Amino acid sequence: MSRIENLNLSQQVTNELGKAIIAGHYDAYSGLPTEAQLCEEYGISRTAVREAVKMLAAKGLISSRPRQGIRVEPADNWNLYDTNVLKWMLESSPSLYVLKEFLQMRLAIEPQAAALAAKRGDSEAIALIGEACANMEQAAQQEGDIHQFDLTFHTAVLQASGNRFFYQLRDFIRTALNVSIQHTTPAKGNKKAIAEEHMKVYKAIADGEAERAKTMMTYMIDEAMAFIEAEINAAKAS
Repeated sequence: MSRIENLNLSQQVTNELGKAIIAGHYDAYSGLPTEAQLCEEYGISRTAVREAVKMLAAKGLISSRPRQGIRVEPADNWNLYDTNVLKWMLESSPSLYVLKEFLQMRLAIEPQAAALAAKRGDSEAIALIGEACANMEQAAQQEGDIHQFDLTFHTAVLQASGNRFFYQLRDFIRTALNVSIQHTTPAKGNKKAIAEEHMKVYKAIADGEAERAKTMMTYMIDEAMAFIEAEINAAKAS
């Protein structure tokens, strides 16, 4: 492996080791290389390695116990709400199963967030949802990229809900949506239809129709779930 040449060496090592753990290159049986081995492999100091170990421990990927040294933790102990952990999981195989679990979580949160946004009726927050939809429509009409506007839409709905717990999930949801959209948008193949579906959610929220907003958001996520499940089934059949 090439030596790391970056000002933030610890973060670079954290990134490399995190990906390796999640990909299964290191596990509870094999463990991690020693500090000396990591220093040699990455061409960095023990201080940088120790800082990377602390970062990985904070993410639940490893633990350090007296007389046991550094231990790779099982997947059930990983902090899935850590955006780095989620990103590494989505970049590894099988990411489709991770996306399916993510969509299941979204079904429990985003329809309710849309309903709360409609009930709350914060005009400024709702205007941000409308702006994201308008940008999506304009980009779709010009056959442009709607990706970032899609992300902005979902973040704006969480904010408009007024629920602080929902809004603090924004980075987690944006991270997973970045990957999810890459699967579902090409599968749907019609950016204008996608923009129209988002606009329906916005209009329901703007009109204060909580149940309709909830239903329309549920429909969008259910549709994405269908595309992901179709990809999973196709992969199994191949």
